[in-house]
Amino acid sequence: MWTAARVRTLIGRKFHLSYSVSGVTRLLHRMGYSVQMPARPAAERDEDAITAWREATWQEVKPSGRRPARSSASRTKRA
Repeated sequence: MWTAARVRTLIGRKFHLSYSVSGVTRLLHRMGYSVQMPARPAAERDEDAITAWREATWQEVKPSGRRPARSSASRTKRA
């Protein structure tokens, strides 16, 4: 898979130009390239194993729905 970072490296090696990763992304979009998705799922994908993992392991490691309360990094107390 080609990433913007890989294209950036290739541009640097081939043309001796320096771009940021975001600059390469913008350049590729201007040229008509877009994010690529695979045409079909990987042959190695095991749906049964994925379902079993979601039911067993994910329930243990998924984050809770609540976000931490907002806090201040200041050491002084508010009045």
